[in-house]
Amino acid sequence: MIIRSDEPAATPPGADIGPVGSASALPSSREEDPASTTWSSGLPALDKVLDGIRSGDNIVWQFEAVEDYRALVGPFAQSALAAARPLVYVRFASHEPLLADDQRVRVERPNPAAGFEGFVTQIHKAIEATGERGVFIFDCLSELASLWSADQMLGNFFLLTCPRLHELGSVSYYGLTRNYHASFALRPVTETAQFLLDVFWHQQQRYLRPIKIQHRSPAARSTVHRWHEDEFHPVTDSAELADLMAFSGWPGLRADTQVGFWRRIFHEAQQTRDDVRAGRCKPECEREVFERLSRMVLSHDASMLRLVHHYLGLDDILAIRDRMVGIGLIGGKALGMLLARAILKCDHPRLNDLLETHDSFYIGSDVFYTFLIRNGIWWLRQSQRDPEVFLEGVQEAREQIQQGRFPDYTMDQFAAMLDYFGESPYIVRSSSLLEDTYGNAFAGKYDSVFCANRGTRKQRLEALLDCVRKVYASAMSERALRYRVSRGLLEHDEQMALLVMRVSGSQHGDKFFPHLAGVGFSFNPYVWHKEIDPRAGVIRLVFGLGTRAVDRSDDDYTRLVALNAPTRRPESNFDQVCEYSQRRLDYLDLTANRLASSHILDLAREGLPLPWDHVATAQSTAGSSVASPHYTLTFDGLLSNTPFVEDMYEILKTLDEAYRNPVDIEFAVNLRDDGGYQIHLLQCRPLQVQGAERVCLPEVQIDNGDRLLQARGAVIGPSRIARIHRFIYVVPSRYAELAWPQRYEVARLLGRINQTLRPQDETVMLLGPGRWGTESPELGVPVHFAEINRVSILCEIVTMRENLVPDVSLGTHFLNELIEMNVLYLALFPRQRQNELNELFFLESPNRLLDAVPRAGRWEDIVRVIDPRDVLSGDRAAVLLADAGKQEATVFLGDGRWSVP
Repeated sequence: MIIRSDEPAATPPGADIGPVGSASALPSSREEDPASTTWSSGLPALDKVLDGIRSGDNIVWQFEAVEDYRALVGPFAQSALAAARPLVYVRFASHEPLLADDQRVRVERPNPAAGFEGFVTQIHKAIEATGERGVFIFDCLSELASLWSADQMLGNFFLLTCPRLHELGSVSYYGLTRNYHASFALRPVTETAQFLLDVFWHQQQRYLRPIKIQHRSPAARSTVHRWHEDEFHPVTDSAELADLMAFSGWPGLRADTQVGFWRRIFHEAQQTRDDVRAGRCKPECEREVFERLSRMVLSHDASMLRLVHHYLGLDDILAIRDRMVGIGLIGGKALGMLLARAILKCDHPRLNDLLETHDSFYIGSDVFYTFLIRNGIWWLRQSQRDPEVFLEGVQEAREQIQQGRFPDYTMDQFAAMLDYFGESPYIVRSSSLLEDTYGNAFAGKYDSVFCANRGTRKQRLEALLDCVRKVYASAMSERALRYRVSRGLLEHDEQMALLVMRVSGSQHGDKFFPHLAGVGFSFNPYVWHKEIDPRAGVIRLVFGLGTRAVDRSDDDYTRLVALNAPTRRPESNFDQVCEYSQRRLDYLDLTANRLASSHILDLAREGLPLPWDHVATAQSTAGSSVASPHYTLTFDGLLSNTPFVEDMYEILKTLDEAYRNPVDIEFAVNLRDDGGYQIHLLQCRPLQVQGAERVCLPEVQIDNGDRLLQARGAVIGPSRIARIHRFIYVVPSRYAELAWPQRYEVARLLGRINQTLRPQDETVMLLGPGRWGTESPELGVPVHFAEINRVSILCEIVTMRENLVPDVSLGTHFLNELIEMNVLYLALFPRQRQNELNELFFLESPNRLLDAVPRAGRWEDIVRVIDPRDVLSGDRAAVLLADAGKQEATVFLGDGRWSVP
């Protein structure tokens, strides 16, 4: 997963725009005495939200009831009068007056019935008569659209009035009814006003959402504020924000410039839906429209469409339309997330009630193709469909993508999406057409990019564009292309749709993260104790962002939980629990505007109000204080004192039954003050696990001299007995002597050896020191999965660092690929009991490295390719006997009885 901090960057044409348009709003800097530019809303807490009011500010309020506008107008008028500002109330609407009679207030009464021109003329006469630095309060302007029978005229009024008031240094309040006007009518309003602020109610609580705050310091955050009496408190919790926005009546991304066919077919779908509800049309008509649209928006895959047609409906597609940038399919990851939620809502409503509301956006797959064509990258993309030259031009394509530009109509929708999120952190996730479907997980092949979403609006928009470009570039990466080659997908249509999600969590000081995150499998491929039922599933928990749950990048650890035996840990005592617990958490640093990590104890010393009793065990250590105890992340409180384990088991079981296949999910959890929690279901896909059935293995008596390897303690994959045709052995002692650049060379050499293997004809076992697939060469061999994907058995020899345990990689993208390809994984602890390695066999047997890679002579004493037939006579063979239930594996030399195919 690639994470970027959104630094300022050059803005392409169309990026420096108002909230939903391409024109820049008016500048607010004026050469004036600073004292004369000091204004107040009359509500000190609101002044803090707005970062003060300045001369020339036009402030537009959207509201549901005039009473909410009056609650803002009254204090503002009193503040203006106290400062001896000339105050003008423009009174023209039919609602009750906003201000009580006061001889200090000049009331102007323009007549809307005189027509647009006469109305505007009267108002401008009042503006000129007032002169500089006046205060203007306008009635709710929405009534004018009805009187003039045109939304456009409302926008025209703003274009004529706001600039003049700005020039005179006056400050003005305007009111609009929210979610009442067409987007094209509001565009001039949002382009010319300095402030656009939304006031709404949810569950008997009033909220304020700044949509636009122009030319203010970073302290003026575009986030939702809870408005209670005269105080405004920012809402940073993702669950509450998503819930608020989902039910706030936000009008959606229905761009007026969308292509005709797309607009027309959705209009017809909406009409059909309305006709069915009104009894004018049979339900079968709605079903027919839904099934046709599902192939345009959701999926082409027959297996996924089975779930779609059972659990989703036309309302779901219309809801997607409202939150969709561009057109096309939404891709596998987005569909998996929506399906999982729909399955729980239908089959297990109680679990659905535990879920955090999602308010995601979808960037359609056709936006990707349009981007490639408009930026001259299409033919490079086409060349990647040829298996002979598919890697040529990869770097050139990625560089062109990073510099690519988007059409203006797409930029408008990007800007509207950004305004919806305000300054809440979000993540741009890949959601390609082939991703997360039956048979192809694409785990970790494409990038997902976090954005802290801080800075000026121009910087934040550029950061969004950069996030999108990064994910697009990952679609043309060597890693992704090699995976497609290995799965026979190179010539398949693989468009990149995107899923843009609010980051789950809340703000803790200058840090943003969820309390918990993790991955879950409905089938547990790692059974480390006889009490564990693999069909009960397993989860992998981390504190903070879930990056540590899916990416294998350092020597930190996580908590594995077998859902039928949650207290049964792989570790044997509390000392090991402490040694192999998570030490660092990942979070978004809102000050530095980037992904960061900190030690758990450093976080504890900050004294933040975090649910330590749920996630950690406090230890008494010499010199520690009560205020900053020594914590070990065990999650024991959560697992023992809440129904979390039972709920996760039911979620995985329900999804497994609906998919008719084991599933793999990603999730985040936010703990509430009342002891409850909300689960954010981020992703769901079929788990490509093979051999889920139990295998009966024979009892074997093995002479010590015939035993090549015995491992006990970490076996992942179905039990099996197999004849090994070839060993590839990376000598741990020699590898440890290499400098880091040479370790990368060894990884690339293994990739070349891998290309010579014939997995359909031979079983190959790869053994080496430390962690396979690590990004840190000091921890193991930094191979990509594509460089070892023809291997049948993978063994990690835990010698580079004695305190490394391999089981922590369960649930990572690397382990997902092993499971998907039915690769058996095992770990060998040479210094532990019931673990042994006959290294002499691997060092003294003939080395066939040069047969595989003729020019690899310099590596012969480090990488050894062993063919057992070179040292065995007759029908003797090297045999693997792996028992996942007992968590043990043996490789031995056997006679003809064990010459299995």
